[in-house]
Amino acid sequence: MDTFVRVAEVWVPSADGSVLELGEGLFDAAPAFGAISRTLCFGRAEGLPGHAWDEGRPVLLRQFEGSYFRRTNAAHAVGLRCAVALPIFMGDRLTSVLVLLCGSADPHAGAIELWHNDPRLSTDLMLADGYFGSDGHALEALSRDGGLARGVGVPGLAWQTEAAVFVDDVAHTPRFLRAQVAASAGIVRALAIPCAARASGTWVLSLLSSASTPVAHRVQSWLPNAEGTHLQRAFDYCEVHGRLDVDGADPLTPEALGPIGDAWRTGTARAVKGHALPGTGRASDAAASGQSAVVAIPVMGDDGVAEVIALYY
Repeated sequence: MDTFVRVAEVWVPSADGSVLELGEGLFDAAPAFGAISRTLCFGRAEGLPGHAWDEGRPVLLRQFEGSYFRRTNAAHAVGLRCAVALPIFMGDRLTSVLVLLCGSADPHAGAIELWHNDPRLSTDLMLADGYFGSDGHALEALSRDGGLARGVGVPGLAWQTEAAVFVDDVAHTPRFLRAQVAASAGIVRALAIPCAARASGTWVLSLLSSASTPVAHRVQSWLPNAEGTHLQRAFDYCEVHGRLDVDGADPLTPEALGPIGDAWRTGTARAVKGHALPGTGRASDAAASGQSAVVAIPVMGDDGVAEVIALYY
């Protein structure tokens, strides 16, 4: 099974902080694109990573043509059609910029939404931008037509709880308000992630999965225990095995969780390939589920990292 997210890059500041350099990347679906990425660096406001750094907020490109994206031809050659960049700050210090590049020939490919609340203009989350594939016109029109109050809808819940929200069946939950229209676009699952930003207002990234091209093979949330010494799964969903039980599982130390623990300790996104993946259960189960790499996304709170989202590929 292919995934909607096909390439993941982690861009990190250079030693002198003047440019962003490629720290890690998952390029198995696009090796030629990866080869080009490894030769690049981005100054502030240069390319997609540089713009996210400069603006201090998530940036979504629903198409590459006519934009500041620097690898358009290479992206189109491997079927990449859109991208989102998430800058991650520890206080005022940029730790990394995570870039997810997506695309599929399937008309029911999935969608990405970027929601924003500017308290000077509205009390609701409004759709700032989105990519909805070739069959998502009705979903896009409905999403742009109105806002989401705090606590309403999946993005609104992520805003209210200041934590990621995952829905594995959007057609049968009151949490997803656009279920009927989403179903016509092939959407079956939703993941909303609150994004800390230096820009004004609140930002929430929503990743919408279709059955044929999910966002990832497996999605997890890891939260700290009361003492902040161990991490515990808050939710865990696998495209092969379905929703996995998280009750009663022993918390794990950050050291035992590899890149997930690193993201927790440092506030730096990770994109790591390898068969000995943390948090997936037995290595044989991970391999059978098609999991050979992980993207770990730190979700920032007032006092540092509040949660880590793990996407397995």
